[in-house]
Amino acid sequence: MKEVFLTGITTTGTPHLGNYAGAIKPAIEASRRSDTENFYFLADLHALIKSTDPVAVQQSRLEIAAAWLALGLDSDTAVFYCQSDIPEIPALTWLLTCQTSKGLMNRAHAYKAVVQENEDSGSADPDKGITMGLFSYPVLMAADILMFKAHKVPVGKDQIQHIEMARDIAQRFNHHYGEFFVLPEAVVDESASVLAGLDGRKMSKSYNNTIPLFAPEKQFRKQIMRIKTNSQEPGEPKEADGNTLFEIYRAFASKEQAEEVRLRYNEGIAWGEMKQYLFEHLNSMLSEPRERYQELIAQPDKISKVLDSGAEKAREQSSKFLRELYSAVGISAFH
Repeated sequence: MKEVFLTGITTTGTPHLGNYAGAIKPAIEASRRSDTENFYFLADLHALIKSTDPVAVQQSRLEIAAAWLALGLDSDTAVFYCQSDIPEIPALTWLLTCQTSKGLMNRAHAYKAVVQENEDSGSADPDKGITMGLFSYPVLMAADILMFKAHKVPVGKDQIQHIEMARDIAQRFNHHYGEFFVLPEAVVDESASVLAGLDGRKMSKSYNNTIPLFAPEKQFRKQIMRIKTNSQEPGEPKEADGNTLFEIYRAFASKEQAEEVRLRYNEGIAWGEMKQYLFEHLNSMLSEPRERYQELIAQPDKISKVLDSGAEKAREQSSKFLRELYSAVGISAFH
């Protein structure tokens, strides 16, 4: 049997360089392996936890789907679908919710972080502003994973807890009803790049420091030129490792190309020259995907057909599996 890999992409915001280096690139490479079965989905139900702007959610769904396809995701070898097109996932979420202890949810990092913020601000209510979506979304994430019997779930280090929670929930269900669920494992790709943004912090929409993947060429160059650097002069040897410009370049270059640029750092390349070099390198790599992206954005029906086809493939498994689970818990047709 092939190992099943599954990754969700939350549909909030516009795809940026950090998304590509940290998630899209390694996922697309994995999907080309012959020994794996791959499920990639737009986590649009998860997006509702963070956004109450329907226009923004819809636009992000379109942009993220277009980005993955433009960058080379083969929907013939990977099942690519919208979470919201699989009604069995919310149904499974309820079955799992009935087996999930509140104490487990109390320990979720995201929930605890907001509680801490409330306490630090002096709020009398530690749960101020916390919705049940935020509190219980690890259960929805568990349903995403367990529905397709994923063996491996590529995640960042900050998501490892959610995979552990999915395992706990699956084990509890299996204990009561039988061995239905595969226990997933987190896959943390140490080689996947975590890029810094314009201000040197991790590139994140939360920090408003991202560089959009498919910005028009002139705007893209302006963004590169805004990347924060230190005051070292041209000709002064510079440290490549840990430098934002170099780390972005390395994420989009071969080892040989990266070593050549490392030598230029030792020789004292000027920051302005390095920014221009980085822009030219990225622009040459992204020009064709940018064209495909714009074509897809202009023809959303093409994206819909791909996602509809992916949902049909996904539901071949999810509908059958949900019937088995319903029967296991005592919800089935009378005979």
